[in-house]
Amino acid sequence: MNAAVRATVRVGLYTGAKVFFVHEGYQGLVDGGDNIRPASWESVSMMLQLGGTVIGSARCQDFRTKEGRTKAACNLVKLGITNLCVIGGDGSLTGANQFRSEWGELLADLVKAGKITVDEAKRSSHLNIVGMVGSIDNDFCGTDMTIGTDSALHRIIEVVDAITTTAQSHQRTFILEVMGRHCGYLALVTALACGADWVFIPEMPPEEHWEEHLCRRLMEVLASHKGSRLNVIIVAEGAMDRHGKPISSDMVKNLVSKKLGYDTRATILGHVQRGGTPSAFDRILGSRMGVEAVMALLEATPDTPACVVSLSGNMAVRLPLMECVQVTKDVTKAMAEGRFDDAIKLRGKSFENNWSTYRLLAHVHPPEAKSNINIAILNVGAPCAGMNAAVRAAVRIGITQGHHMLAVHDGFEGLACGLVMRSPHRDIFIQIDMYVSLIFCLSLSGFRTLPANLIEEISLSIAKFNIHALIIIGGFEAFVGGLELVTGREKYEELCIPLVVIPATVSNNVPGSDFSIGADTALNTITMTCDRIKQSAAGTKRRVFIVETMGGYCGYLATMAGLSSGADAAYIFEDSFNIHDLEINVEHLVEKMKTTVKRGLILRNEKCNANYTTDFIFNLYSEEGKGVFDCRKNVLGHMQQGGTPSPFDRNFGTKMGAKSVLWLTEKLKECYRHGRIFANTPDSACVLGMRKRALVFQPLAELKEETDFEHRIPKTQWWLKLRPILKILAKYKINLDTSEKASLEHIIKKKGLV
Repeated sequence: MNAAVRATVRVGLYTGAKVFFVHEGYQGLVDGGDNIRPASWESVSMMLQLGGTVIGSARCQDFRTKEGRTKAACNLVKLGITNLCVIGGDGSLTGANQFRSEWGELLADLVKAGKITVDEAKRSSHLNIVGMVGSIDNDFCGTDMTIGTDSALHRIIEVVDAITTTAQSHQRTFILEVMGRHCGYLALVTALACGADWVFIPEMPPEEHWEEHLCRRLMEVLASHKGSRLNVIIVAEGAMDRHGKPISSDMVKNLVSKKLGYDTRATILGHVQRGGTPSAFDRILGSRMGVEAVMALLEATPDTPACVVSLSGNMAVRLPLMECVQVTKDVTKAMAEGRFDDAIKLRGKSFENNWSTYRLLAHVHPPEAKSNINIAILNVGAPCAGMNAAVRAAVRIGITQGHHMLAVHDGFEGLACGLVMRSPHRDIFIQIDMYVSLIFCLSLSGFRTLPANLIEEISLSIAKFNIHALIIIGGFEAFVGGLELVTGREKYEELCIPLVVIPATVSNNVPGSDFSIGADTALNTITMTCDRIKQSAAGTKRRVFIVETMGGYCGYLATMAGLSSGADAAYIFEDSFNIHDLEINVEHLVEKMKTTVKRGLILRNEKCNANYTTDFIFNLYSEEGKGVFDCRKNVLGHMQQGGTPSPFDRNFGTKMGAKSVLWLTEKLKECYRHGRIFANTPDSACVLGMRKRALVFQPLAELKEETDFEHRIPKTQWWLKLRPILKILAKYKINLDTSEKASLEHIIKKKGLV
């Protein structure tokens, strides 16, 4: 929420508007006085890393009454405030809409009572309202993610990881109850991210006699997974059965203990999920929403409906507030009427995809009839967090399809040498789990060797092991390697098999995808490190930190970390800079040190410029800042590639792995000719990537035209449009390009729920 507050204040001031803080929510609006105070640039400094909201929030009974809303209207009119930005859940946003709809009536009452003049009423004749959804439950329809949800998932996954490691030692069943009174999003994504054996969510209660099914499932897991000593069950606090009777963690614990005699522990996370430092995703989301909210307010007219700024894929969209509230209420109604499939659909595409992926992965029963299809998985290039999630999902889905899954060691080199491990049963993959560290437990290590010089050997291995399809997981090398295999089809028909490339690299530089597995984890690592670096200067005055990030020639990490950590500048290859720009940045920091903010942060992508190195920039800043500020430098290095995968990367990897195998299965059916597989069309070799709002398969050959091979980056990158926001939030005088405006969409029409 603080990121959203900060962005709203700074972009509002940037546009020339007066911006006010309303402390303590609607209560502050009703009480007025010191609760409504002007906001300044400095007043929102050093707050990005703080959880909650620095301006406070409160439940307010007064605002529910017309008398209270009349007082609130009077306070706003007296200060000349005609634009209101509300961050909250559906209750807060519904209240805001009601306030707006009766605004004219409230002004008339105030004029009649002599509280305001006719002129004051004219100057404040209409009230514009824009909402941002802040809710850890992600229970508001119309947006893929609400502010706070990703941070809550981080807290939950930290606990799950801690519990599962000790539980393995004791051979225990763990039941974890997470928040979500009316929405099972946190429980569902947690279950996906930790490979839980069972999940209870309010939108889809278990079938009748679920108790027997659950116990049978838990016994199957321990019996079939050799080496597994753990059962994990996730329960949403609002979970219920088909008759509306609550299902609690204690109820499930007693059931498992009595029926199976297992050593069972229940943990209720409670408000720990609301606390802590916000994740990088939430900071960037809050910042983007804040910018979009200000733009929506400034463009609003008396006829514009109150809107809510939402996230769809990686795009900011505006939706009519009351349509979103209506669909949110429709979910509750569908659940009450037992229309659970409708409830899942009404939650939105993101929720629906999570549910269908979980159902595919959780209860894996290999079919009696095998397909006799062999699918090989290999990793190419540097490892990154989240790869295990993709491998695990791909293997499990492959097994449900009746395929044989093969593990290739040492990338393309291993494929050429025949380092292929057959998988008659999924047990050999049991250790490939998402809470395990980032490198494959089965040594699916990713050599950087490309296949061009090994094509003949690779074709012989494909024939020897009878490989019918390939899944290549990796970064830019995986993309180039896939292209080289496609080129090799002209000479070797063994290479005429379907293949899919899953982007996995911290650099986020694979053409065809807005996001790569591993980039979110790296981004969080950089953000948390920058927080600590800035904190280290708390006792000193006037210090500037120069931090070098990874990414090759791709400036994604530097730019997004700059947004999430409040950097003063982020130097990247794609946005060229010269000595004059460096001089402007130094002057900017000199001016900044005259204010109450005494710290500066500069990020530099490792290959942004061959001559303006990290040492050069450090020396330049040190020299020019003499007597005003001193400098420190940090090269973060390979710590950005390590660590436990973030919830986003686990979830993203899981969906990518599952979708890739389902696509290959369909493609193999298309390519089956006269008793053999033959695939030589461009659409049989694809990159699976996130494009705006959907996961899509794009032919490698088509993406070739979109690629800068010299610098190993796509020619167009969506996140470059966010760079002006970074500069505005750091108080640079630049022009904000608003040519690509988020238009008002309609959620009800979009979902066909008229």
